[in-house]
Amino acid sequence: MTTKERRVRAAVYDRFGGADVIEVREVADPPVGPDTVLVRARATSVNPVDWKIREGYLQGAYPHHLPIIPGWDVAGVVEAVGPAVVTGLKPGDEVYGYVRRDDVAFGTAAELVPAPERTVTRKPANLSFEEAASIPLAGLTAYQLVVEALEVGAGDRVLVHAAAGGVGQFAVQIAKARGAVVVGTARPDNHNHLRSLGVDEVVDHTAGPIGEQLSAKVDAVVDLIGGEALEDAPNQVHDTSRVASVVDAETVLGLGGRYVFVRPERAHLDELRALAEDGRLKVDLAATYPLDRIAEAHRANEEGRTRGKIAVTI
Repeated sequence: MTTKERRVRAAVYDRFGGADVIEVREVADPPVGPDTVLVRARATSVNPVDWKIREGYLQGAYPHHLPIIPGWDVAGVVEAVGPAVVTGLKPGDEVYGYVRRDDVAFGTAAELVPAPERTVTRKPANLSFEEAASIPLAGLTAYQLVVEALEVGAGDRVLVHAAAGGVGQFAVQIAKARGAVVVGTARPDNHNHLRSLGVDEVVDHTAGPIGEQLSAKVDAVVDLIGGEALEDAPNQVHDTSRVASVVDAETVLGLGGRYVFVRPERAHLDELRALAEDGRLKVDLAATYPLDRIAEAHRANEEGRTRGKIAVTI
């Protein structure tokens, strides 16, 4: 399936630290198992988890094997499939996915990406590779918050914190697609953008407690920032069992709500593809970097003030 002598270009780091530890160099062909789809990557994207792993902050959550190729999002073209793959994917198919493994070593910022078949599916046909690569981790997070954890439906009034960020924008659009009324928090310079996404009520999260600014309590809360905003949830929502957070498990569980840790899920990726192809899910690309400048992409994401997503072309 693979040619062992072949070398591929990848972003890689041999030690934990700042963005300057990343270099782009040739590495050996990745290992490809029987239930693996080998993807010739065309793009990846940068998420906060990427620089947190690079800094060494998540060593207690996953086994780490240096050197590490960063990245969990991918969009590209199937190069080969293992003999046990049953999903119908074949060489030449355009795919996208959230390639999270049980350990951290072989990421997606590489020319060839070995993706367990559960992590990839057909790419949205109407999106560029950069746009498609910007969806999986953030889009799945938003979907699993809005649809699974909160079971948002028509007529629900939903509060999305940090609504202009990568996950927040997808949460807004998914909730709107399900017929919800959406309240979004953001800095004032992002308010018009949120309105363009269909947000019905915009709140300035820099202007004091959110609960005091709402025109009325909401039915559900999507928490993406934790801290004081999450602690204020009883003043924001009718029933705190309909609060879901990706940030602070102890606090949200103490409120009776749900903690969400995103997982690969092909069926959810298929739902996101359908939303993208019918125009109800759009990608806001803040910036696109070539692979050789991936360290700059990490730094931009680490600043924490990005609206939308940062993609990397491979």
